[in-house]
Amino acid sequence: MEFDINQATEEDIPVLYALYDQLGKQDAGYFEALFAKECFVLIAEQDKQAVGFGVLNFNPKYSLYQKLDIPEIQDLNVISDRREQGIATALITAFEQIAQDQGAEHMGISVGLTKEYGAAQRLYCKLGYIPDGNGVTYDRAFTETGRAYPLDDDLCLMMVKNFVTF
Repeated sequence: MEFDINQATEEDIPVLYALYDQLGKQDAGYFEALFAKECFVLIAEQDKQAVGFGVLNFNPKYSLYQKLDIPEIQDLNVISDRREQGIATALITAFEQIAQDQGAEHMGISVGLTKEYGAAQRLYCKLGYIPDGNGVTYDRAFTETGRAYPLDDDLCLMMVKNFVTF
């Protein structure tokens, strides 16, 4: 099946919340905050129905990305019955192009550590993302050896892709 990737606007906020609801997520004010921070939000559509979205943040919370001026792909989601069709890959490719057009030499992305993120872990590696070498983070902050952290969506492996080849 074919799909389209389009940049979302504030007029798409109801569509984005409907997608969030389909994914079992709730976060009032989330999308409004993204647009206020001037993030790029892309929506994937198939048969005129929104089936996925993602966010490109040029001002990420993660300190290493801030220090190295690395934009981060965040909150990449495709509804379950539309996965394995190349939609996430197309969203990532579109974000990479936007970042490169803005002069970025690297792209960041994070992935959860549980089995539910297995497909994303494999996809990101396949697309050239590698761990940044700093271990896992919790809510984008470095973790400390010997300290316990909840195994939830905030415990992530931070990854990076280099666009520049030597």
